[in-house]
Amino acid sequence: MMKIRLLLVDDHAVVRTGLRMMLEGEQDIEIVGEAESASEAINQISLLKPDVVLMDIGLPDLSGIDATREIKKLAPDIAVVALTIHEDEEYFFKMLDAGASGYVPKRAAPDELITAIRVTAQGEVYLYPSLAKLLVSDYLSQSQQPRNRATLDGLTPREYEVLTLLADGASNLEIAEQLNISPKTVARHRENIMGKLNLHSRAELVKYAIRKGIIQA
Repeated sequence: MMKIRLLLVDDHAVVRTGLRMMLEGEQDIEIVGEAESASEAINQISLLKPDVVLMDIGLPDLSGIDATREIKKLAPDIAVVALTIHEDEEYFFKMLDAGASGYVPKRAAPDELITAIRVTAQGEVYLYPSLAKLLVSDYLSQSQQPRNRATLDGLTPREYEVLTLLADGASNLEIAEQLNISPKTVARHRENIMGKLNLHSRAELVKYAIRKGIIQA
């Protein structure tokens, strides 16, 4: 079994120790290193080659947001999951902009964090459910942008369907089963969507869907 290589980044040793104790019992997760600062985390990327970085936002040198941005420049395939006390819209969107694939508050249950690690290791996006719903509701209540298909930059009706399901967190296989098409067709639609919208990651796609009001609270 291939294990998910995980790097822990938090400036509090007690937090890192607690995370290590919690995660070491998972057979599919291997903690390959720890870092207490953004610079240390960035320096370890090429050496440790993690699949997932569990990133605190509040670090003593650079913020976790800046660290995420640098990590994604160095290794675009590495997934970054924010594990943070911050649950407001500002930090959420900044982490997505930086390239994070997951966002989990520190108050979350251990199962939620483990799920986030596994989901993002597969190239998908994980947003803590209640937090995502709160942020989407808040954004949509303030947004004055028209929310209809005419605003969706030339997507076909089928591409709109695929985009909606992707933004809701469905996998290619789940979308294929729901729309009664092949996974290869879903992958082709996904590629077309990303090209038309000039998006480069699942995180960017989710952010686009939120801003367009595609994801409903």
